[in-house]
Amino acid sequence: MSEAKGKDRLAAVTLDEDSIGRGNPDQEHERAIAIFDILEDNHFAIPGREGPYALNLGLVENKLSFAIRTPTGEPVITHLLSLTPFRRVIRDYEMICESYYNAIRTASPTQIEAIDMGRRGLHNEASETLKQRLDGKVDLDHDTARRLFTLIFALHWKG
Repeated sequence: MSEAKGKDRLAAVTLDEDSIGRGNPDQEHERAIAIFDILEDNHFAIPGREGPYALNLGLVENKLSFAIRTPTGEPVITHLLSLTPFRRVIRDYEMICESYYNAIRTASPTQIEAIDMGRRGLHNEASETLKQRLDGKVDLDHDTARRLFTLIFALHWKG
């Protein structure tokens, strides 16, 4: 049985439309894909609590809100994370993604691979930052942290 079917997982991920707002069709598509990927396979555990969990992401006073509930809606805990540690990596990641998509059209496979390696490195850096910021509050594996960063990035993506 995969971890996604166990207790220590996210069973639902939603976005707080009041604080985040709706995006354009491209943004909404990227957000939906990110949520699908998270739900497909994840490890998400709160020390001392049994899952599964439902996560609602929102913004509260320029902080990222992780409102965690049971699948039936009972509040478990809310964590507010400053976005400041993510600003540089989000900006850099956006620039390298733009370079990557431009390179796909004109660059050699070697150039595309080099840009993609840089993109993956930034993605890993952001994922580690997210894991560190949630350390002791939420236990995530590397892949779940990567998928959550993808969603966080999709919330900022200009489209």
